[in-house]
Amino acid sequence: MPLTILIAEDDEGTRLSICDYLELEGYSVVMATDGKMALQQVFDYQPQLVITDVGMPQLDGYALVQGVRQHPAFRLMPVIFLTAHNQMQDRIKGYQMGCDAYLPKPFELQELGAVVRNLLERSQLMQSTWIQQVALNTAQQRALELESGGPSQPPPSPIVPLVDLSSDLTSREQDVLALLSDGLSNAQIGDRLFLSPRTVEKYVSSLLRKTDTSNRSELLRFAISHHWVS
Repeated sequence: MPLTILIAEDDEGTRLSICDYLELEGYSVVMATDGKMALQQVFDYQPQLVITDVGMPQLDGYALVQGVRQHPAFRLMPVIFLTAHNQMQDRIKGYQMGCDAYLPKPFELQELGAVVRNLLERSQLMQSTWIQQVALNTAQQRALELESGGPSQPPPSPIVPLVDLSSDLTSREQDVLALLSDGLSNAQIGDRLFLSPRTVEKYVSSLLRKTDTSNRSELLRFAISHHWVS
């Protein structure tokens, strides 16, 4: 499934040119024309990266990033600032607000694309490393329990997650969660379970609601830490 990038830019020409370029690079793109709209779309689409202008109506780029960073689920999401204001104090303020990169206008799309790839690769690597560490810690804890004579756990199934009996997940939600943990996209999960991608997305939304998580990364971390998936 392609990674999602949110573009917050009030200038239509700049917004559309960035969108066209990123889509040709294989990303899924959503767009906002002002900061208030962009903040809402962060919660609606849960993008992997945000590109935002600084000077926008409703909320400027600084206020947008400040609003995003207030939520734990998005504190590590990469943010790129685009702005015609390129004074040192402007850049310092941007970094203080939590941006990861600062590109002055006018900029080259190829340079923006390189920054996007770099930040996304780093972000995905950090996420993958975190999940692997959680899995390793869980395996070590199980080994310690066995050595200390604690109750043995049945081996995990590669498809059906180990779900607590007190959980209210349906069997179909368990199937979807297990395939999500294998890194499959909605379309691939749908092919495995003979469901449409839209139906799969409804199951994913239900899983997010039941686990009180904000995105798929959080959902997988929750599932691993609760031994729902191996």
